[in-house]
Amino acid sequence: MTKCAFIPNFFKFYNILWQAGLPFLKRNPRICASFSKRTRAFHLQRADIWIQAASAGEAFLALSIIKNLKPDHPTTLLVTTTTDQGFDILKQGLGDLRLHPNIQLRVDWFPFDIPDTVKEAVKRVNPKVMVLLETELWPALLYELKINRTKILILNARLSKSSHRNYKATKALWNRLAPDTILTTSFRDAQRYTHIFPDARVGRIENIKFDIMETGPQKTKSQPCDLILPKDLPLSILASVRRQEEPEMVKLISALKKGYPNQVITVFPRHMHRIKKIQKKLTRAGLSFCLRSTLNSPLTGPGIILWDQFGELRSAYGRASAVFVGGSLHPLGGQNFIEPAVLGIPTVIGPYWEDFAWVGKEIFNLDLVTQCHDWTSVAQTMIALLNTPKDPLVGITCAQAYIDTRKGGSKTACKAILDKLG
Repeated sequence: MTKCAFIPNFFKFYNILWQAGLPFLKRNPRICASFSKRTRAFHLQRADIWIQAASAGEAFLALSIIKNLKPDHPTTLLVTTTTDQGFDILKQGLGDLRLHPNIQLRVDWFPFDIPDTVKEAVKRVNPKVMVLLETELWPALLYELKINRTKILILNARLSKSSHRNYKATKALWNRLAPDTILTTSFRDAQRYTHIFPDARVGRIENIKFDIMETGPQKTKSQPCDLILPKDLPLSILASVRRQEEPEMVKLISALKKGYPNQVITVFPRHMHRIKKIQKKLTRAGLSFCLRSTLNSPLTGPGIILWDQFGELRSAYGRASAVFVGGSLHPLGGQNFIEPAVLGIPTVIGPYWEDFAWVGKEIFNLDLVTQCHDWTSVAQTMIALLNTPKDPLVGITCAQAYIDTRKGGSKTACKAILDKLG
């Protein structure tokens, strides 16, 4: 790494920002319990490979990589995460996973990117290989890893248009912190990472998410939706609705109710803190609804349910007749429309889905997902699907074939890791 006066001066300023923000972070109820492990490195131990899985999505990717990792000599592995949800997924998933006999593994908290804390963390772990997933770019961490001569990989890498713009504006910093290898999930992402890190080896990888996708209805220990959704009425789901889409959501509900009165319509906001705002908007529009949390028995007829409980969307997908996935009516990148599609559920999105470009446009040609240009065409498409239901088994078979041709990302990731380790 080239020496430059800019780097130490930047980290002095960066450290001041962290110190100013720590008192506020400590009061955050989601952070306070693990605060000491996020601001210090006393809990971390030596590991050959360090994998950082920020939250739930990255935790599932990490599990898939670990499942396929087969080192030919004893290897210690540290997996860290940033969120409670990520921690729970890793603990539960690794408890059910049979590790390769050469792997010794630990799960712990990822420290804040405070320069002094990260310096101590890298010193304690002293990894030969650091694996970052998707978009994990922490300047202090990259700096200390390069000083430590650790091989750095970003796997399943993606970079949104807005993030690319921000990183490009600070390219002078990132140029000196370049990872060794970046494997991206799309050609567009590869171009963006090349702009930021021209000295890194940038390549392509099949999205690891394809390796962990399951098609068809899934057996679960409990199906909470069965307790409140009537079995004799079709179900329309408006999923992952974003704040900017709420005005269109109200119009969409009205159109669905008018075009097909005999149905249940459910709204799953992308962020639960929007529940009260959505309640007001539905009330102003004259739309009667009930909150999911108030229901203990199935609806006795058509109605609208505003879902105010987290973690039940996938269960509801299994009962759906048609699904609209939000984040797509405005240029917000889109939300996960693959999840309902692979269950054989007719799925509809708006015109924007940049964050899911890795899925490939072919999914529209196979009629697994329908792309519409505005909320009006979304309503028309969903009403048509309710009037002429599709056979979910046909969709499941088609989805499975689509996924099977795109698997293999986990094995590619493992090969890259072991090549650097070797």
